[in-house]
Amino acid sequence: MASAVFVLDLKGKVLISRNYRGDIPMSAVEKFMPLVFTEYFKELEEESIRDNFVIIYELLDEMMDFGYPQTTETKILQEYITQESHKLEIQVRPPMAVTNAVSWRSEGIKYRKNEVFLDVIESVNLLVNANGNVQRSEILGIIKMKCYLSGMPELRLGLNDKVMFESTDVKFHQCVRLSRFENDRTISFIPPDGEFELMSYRLNTLVKPLIWVEAIVESYAGSRIEYMIKAKAQFKRRSTANNVEIYVPVPDDADTPKFRGGKEFLMRAHFGLPSVKNVDDPDKKPPIGVKFEIPYFTTSGIQVRYLKIVEKSGYQALPWVRYITQNGDYQLRLPESIKNNKMTPI
Repeated sequence: MASAVFVLDLKGKVLISRNYRGDIPMSAVEKFMPLVFTEYFKELEEESIRDNFVIIYELLDEMMDFGYPQTTETKILQEYITQESHKLEIQVRPPMAVTNAVSWRSEGIKYRKNEVFLDVIESVNLLVNANGNVQRSEILGIIKMKCYLSGMPELRLGLNDKVMFESTDVKFHQCVRLSRFENDRTISFIPPDGEFELMSYRLNTLVKPLIWVEAIVESYAGSRIEYMIKAKAQFKRRSTANNVEIYVPVPDDADTPKFRGGKEFLMRAHFGLPSVKNVDDPDKKPPIGVKFEIPYFTTSGIQVRYLKIVEKSGYQALPWVRYITQNGDYQLRLPESIKNNKMTPI
């Protein structure tokens, strides 16, 4: 049986995680060397992990069931998971000092309409223990760009200091002039054409849960179990979370569910329990999982102050900026069960 699978980069940063049972803290990854998959992706580097995260999660789900190994033979897995993978193409770049070339951008690019789209996307990893205290939290952010610009433009991006000085880990695309960033925190670059990831950052900071889930679990003489779940938004009223999904774990043998709910986002569910197991220890029960997406909002408070575009032809370009916050590994542990007691409203 396995409790969790973590895939790390060479620095120990978690790239992909699947916490099957919720009983392994994130600090456990510090004790292991990086593990890799090579059957699907040929050469494997951090870029391969990011490009193929959908297939990797499908592999993890197919190979494990609540931590128990299932199918691990790659030839059998490839019969079920047939999506095309993105193989890493290693290109030898010409020496910059000799050719003075920008290897990631071609000469002579022309657009009728010059535009830049910039997305700031943050994922919140969170673990709340059964007592309601935040046990672990971090923010993983990326800035993605789509550049449809003519010629060989020079871009300068200005951000507020939230990420630039508080982040424990910042990584840039190869186009960014690192020497200038180290000197005056200016992000200066000649962008690749089209879509690319400009930078990523990681903030180990205490995060107030954006969506708080409370649960009361009551067991009735070993024959049935009752859940009452209440979800509460703890971000500002002007923001709205989309595509919210809340996953509440129940015993493996629970059956005959009955649901009723109302406008207060309150759910009560009853399940029969033909065979009762001792699952009162909250650390041994799977946690509640939450999925969400909040547009026009960032948890860290990062903001784009300006985006300047300079090109010798002097054309004007219109930049567009979006902010999105979404769940990462977002979990809340269930409290201990209440036995044979009358439930009180949350």
